[in-house]
Amino acid sequence: MELLINQSSDPEPYWDMLLLADPSKAAVQQYLEDGKLYVAEWEDTVVGVFVLLQLDGPLWELKNIAVAEEWQGKGVGKALIAAAISSAKELGAENLEVGTGNSSTGQLAFYQKAGFRMQRIAKNYFTLNYNEPIFENGIQCRDMVILSMAL
Repeated sequence: MELLINQSSDPEPYWDMLLLADPSKAAVQQYLEDGKLYVAEWEDTVVGVFVLLQLDGPLWELKNIAVAEEWQGKGVGKALIAAAISSAKELGAENLEVGTGNSSTGQLAFYQKAGFRMQRIAKNYFTLNYNEPIFENGIQCRDMVILSMAL
């Protein structure tokens, strides 16, 4: 799937999608301050978004990646991850990290299939940083699993 990817400085039209990947609007607003928002379109329809944030020199993080609900399961996620990797390389990244919840079994598989490797665990990240408990797949989301990829 070939998507048209553009950078946007205005997150307003994309909040529904951004909040699919991260339920905390405050957290998203914080990383959007320094991050780069990318919007993916298919024939003039917005189908997904992702945010890249520089952490330290050549280390970047994929902070948010989301596919519009009606477009899920159609290869958009794979196209977005490829675009995120390509964009990170263009920005000078040598390593790309992504974090997801311990309960996000589908996302853990998705990132590993894309070539990311498990790096570390930030224990209690979600219980300490989110006001409401998050449950996925019948599991409470407590820890963040950080995966990385050399570019």
